[in-house]
Amino acid sequence: MQKYRFWVLALLWLPAGVMAQAAMRFMPGYISHWDPYMLLQMSMMMIMSLLPVAVCGLPLALGCRKLWRLGHARAAWISGFALGSVTVAASVFAGLLGPIAVGAVATLLSLPVWFASWRLARRS
Repeated sequence: MQKYRFWVLALLWLPAGVMAQAAMRFMPGYISHWDPYMLLQMSMMMIMSLLPVAVCGLPLALGCRKLWRLGHARAAWISGFALGSVTVAASVFAGLLGPIAVGAVATLLSLPVWFASWRLARRS
């Protein structure tokens, strides 16, 4: 059961962060004009457009999992939250260029975790 929890978190953290950032940024202007049908339609369009982004969050999640398995659970959580928040902010800007740019930015920002896990694995 725990394996499935990891995969759900690994696939959904980046789309959830992008959706939360978009909601905080754009929804206050639409609060006075809420229509349930419009809200449902916007949510479905947003979910469909964020499906490619779900895969882009895997490099950071897998790097943090490797740190966790090496016995550095606290470092895995701290680096996941820190680099995850930076990745969400950067992926909003990279999203203007397309999903390939989001994947490149997310992979680039996960490199410190992979480097740390590689160094810790070599020391052990």
